Amino acid sequence: MRFPFLSLFMTSPLNGIQEHVEKVKECAWAFQQAVECYVSDKCESFEAQKEEVVGIESEADTIKNRIRGEVTKRMIMTVNKFQLFMYLSEQDKVLDAIEDTLEWLSHRIDPGIPKSLEKEFFLLVDLVIEPIEILSDIVIGAKKYFKKKSEKQRALVKKMTRNLRQKENEADKAEELLKRKIFSLDTDPVTIFHMIRLAEMTGSIADHAENAGDMMRAMVSK
Repeated sequence: MRFPFLSLFMTSPLNGIQEHVEKVKECAWAFQQAVECYVSDKCESFEAQKEEVVGIESEADTIKNRIRGEVTKRMIMTVNKFQLFMYLSEQDKVLDAIEDTLEWLSHRIDPGIPKSLEKEFFLLVDLVIEPIEILSDIVIGAKKYFKKKSEKQRALVKKMTRNLRQKENEADKAEELLKRKIFSLDTDPVTIFHMIRLAEMTGSIADHAENAGDMMRAMVSK
């Protein structure tokens, strides 16, 4: 039995989830800026920007651990606890993918990304950021749904998850385009390996965002 008076002092775990996804979005923007710096011949702050990403990821980890610690204490469980933990884990993997991609990129400062691949690589980076921004909107929409259980709000969340899936599909296509162009280069094997792996790691950012969106869709489904 839930006591209405006591529930006034309890919070929903989705508050923490929203706080965490905002850090994911902040990290994605910092990642995008670091990539632009990496490619630019005039930018000298790549390492500092890389450390900024690491710092944001650490802040998100603190939020994640707090959610896990509080979820069995004073929270109103509007969602299944197992589903919530699975969702949080997948959302956190977006951060891990961002950090891992930037770390891989930093292993080869010179000669860096071939000029002939810069356009396709920037396109891929832009496209993996878009699902993360939609994911943030999905969390906000889910919070509203669980508060009022509005069928209109549920439909809106499902629509956003479909949009996220479409954006991830666009990122997949950009990844394949980049790979085809990499293999067409007349260059050394190290460059080929580094760029193929970079394309795959960058693409995985959108993959995890899509997985998280699908899990949220499952949570709002009947």
